[in-house]
Amino acid sequence: MSKESRQWVLKSRPPGLVGPEHFELTTTTVPDPGPGEFLVKTLYLSFDPTQRGWLNEGPGYMDPLKIGAPMFGAGLGQVVTSNDPAFKVGDVVNGMIPWQDYAILKNGAGLMPLQVVSRDYPLTWAFSVFGMTTLTAYFGLQEVGQVKEGDVVLVSGAAGATGSAVAEIAKIRGASKVIGVAGGPEKCKWVIEEGACDAAIDYKSDDMEAKLRELAPNGVNVFYDNTGGPILDAALANLAQGARVAICGGIASGYSGWGMPEGPKNYLFLILKSARMEGFLLFNYADKFPQAIADIGKWVKEGKLKVHETLSEGLENAPAALQGLFTGQNKGKTILKVSDPD
Repeated sequence: MSKESRQWVLKSRPPGLVGPEHFELTTTTVPDPGPGEFLVKTLYLSFDPTQRGWLNEGPGYMDPLKIGAPMFGAGLGQVVTSNDPAFKVGDVVNGMIPWQDYAILKNGAGLMPLQVVSRDYPLTWAFSVFGMTTLTAYFGLQEVGQVKEGDVVLVSGAAGATGSAVAEIAKIRGASKVIGVAGGPEKCKWVIEEGACDAAIDYKSDDMEAKLRELAPNGVNVFYDNTGGPILDAALANLAQGARVAICGGIASGYSGWGMPEGPKNYLFLILKSARMEGFLLFNYADKFPQAIADIGKWVKEGKLKVHETLSEGLENAPAALQGLFTGQNKGKTILKVSDPD
């Protein structure tokens, strides 16, 4: 039986900061599932800075979202009816889900395969500690940053979902010191007391380069960058010999299009320090996901990897949750509850 469903669609492309005004809440009728399809009730939605990039007209690692099309992202949904024997009624599945109450899904139609979520831990952990952000931290730090015992690690966006996981994994891997960059005294206090950072730099009030020289007098061995901009410049000016810089994101740009701000001024330090700077995408390491999940599960069980979540509620608040990623509203993973499981 068809379902009435609220649905957020893209109303206009944001020229700068994304906000509720760029989306429209409509009502749609979700049809019955066809062959190989199943209907899910949306339980939770996950929010990541990369979603902002999907709203731009320019090129990216996936096609831009069309005006009038439903917005989407990682989500959890419970199967209501199913024409796929791999997904049974009552199963909770994890994958790409539109911002709506009900949705028709088909395995293999999203960026990542759909999977049934274990009930051995809270459902939201599928986004946070077992989700894409922790996997991104895992591979960016180990495969690109090549962190090793005794390293001094610097991470920007340290209060965010990926940044906080980077700090914890760095300590697990034997880093001698982890320095987190965050905005404001509250977040700087949080990354030390709740996160795994040994020290913090407030990019809003500190002199970045001076503070970094004070905290890492011999330079930074690994810089995991989630922001770009002036923070990247300051880090490049304080690299250790043979340092590795992992470029994960550029949240300082707001992901507002491909007319990016002027590049880093201090990139010649890469030559002076025989350092390496490399960008990456999580999906480059898809074949290694099983080992990563096994490691993460072990660290969670041992209490070495914590779960950090910012949870809000109500489908009507989805655009505001996305905007909050760019206005400093979150600590850890940003998640929106849409409905309770049956």
